[in-house]
Amino acid sequence: MNKTLFAEFLGTALLLAVVVGSGIMGARLAEGNLAVALLANSLATGCGLYVLITLLGPISGAHFNPAVTAVFCARGERPWQMLPAYAAAQVAGGVLGVWLTHAMFALPILQTSTHIRSGGSQWLAEAVATFGLVLTILGGLRHAVSQVPVLVAAYITAAYWFTASTSFANPAVTVARALTDTFAGIHPAGIVGFVLAQCVGAALATVVARTLFTD
Repeated sequence: MNKTLFAEFLGTALLLAVVVGSGIMGARLAEGNLAVALLANSLATGCGLYVLITLLGPISGAHFNPAVTAVFCARGERPWQMLPAYAAAQVAGGVLGVWLTHAMFALPILQTSTHIRSGGSQWLAEAVATFGLVLTILGGLRHAVSQVPVLVAAYITAAYWFTASTSFANPAVTVARALTDTFAGIHPAGIVGFVLAQCVGAALATVVARTLFTD
């Protein structure tokens, strides 16, 4: 595995450790208060994203997200041939991150989620969440390159709260979170709907960004 793919693998693994680990810790300490648990989960995720994008962005672009990689390929900024390798590294990293988190919290390593997240409102929320994420990235690259880490971190922290799905916005994250029966999980049956909605949101954002951010 070359350095670029390793950065995507490692970054996605650490991202899932942050998402799932903070979900577990938040749920335990909140003692049933879901708002407090979500607050802990969203703040930890935002902080983790900022660090990971800042450190690994210069190496791989810090996508950690097959939908984001596909957007850059569609814009001609990356070759399509890189998408399968990037996506495989991202998914594998995400799964490892989930398993690592289970080990840290003395939970069964292998498990699947029973948390149902499905239906039109959830799919719409994922499309909106991914649309906003991609627009944030492309707008940041156009107008404030140095601020992209904080822009993405701030957007995802907010999107945890204003989307009904709590903003997965990432096919690799969606697949990995199906493998944890904890606060952050999603039932495997919900994966296809979420991923399709994320792809739609990413595609729409790419079109809108071409209008907004191209001279």
